Amino acid sequence: MFAFSEQAEKEIEKILNKYPEKHKQSALLPLLTLTQRQEGHVSPDAMREIARRLDVSPAYVQSVASFYTMYTLGDTPVGKYTILFCINISCQLNGCDELLDYTAKKLNIQVGETTADKKFTLRREECLAACTGGPMMRVNDTYHENITPARIDQILDSLK
Repeated sequence: MFAFSEQAEKEIEKILNKYPEKHKQSALLPLLTLTQRQEGHVSPDAMREIARRLDVSPAYVQSVASFYTMYTLGDTPVGKYTILFCINISCQLNGCDELLDYTAKKLNIQVGETTADKKFTLRREECLAACTGGPMMRVNDTYHENITPARIDQILDSLK
């Protein structure tokens, strides 16, 4: 059974107070984000709990959550830091594949995997909406534009 932390419960109250009772399903994305931050992923149990609180079906929660690639669905948590590399055309033309490979080798994992110490998860992202700053990557909620191998080293070293 999924349970929100005490701190998350306080945040949920603030979130729900922003929406009229008849439109509380509008809080779905904030609750999914809160869950992801608390757990590192959004489990089926968490989706059922969110559905219960918002008076919607678990299937509705799952359909919305699965639309957005920013949510990791399932029972497997991601690392403390999720590194997303933009692979859209602007970043492709500026070398994102090589930088993604460089990062994978540096972390000693494959794309889609999490390091053994559960610190880093490395993933591709279709678009991170920073085309003028490509190649770019996002670490959790922080965007890093115009990245280079040296910049990747700096970022990873700052997170260790």
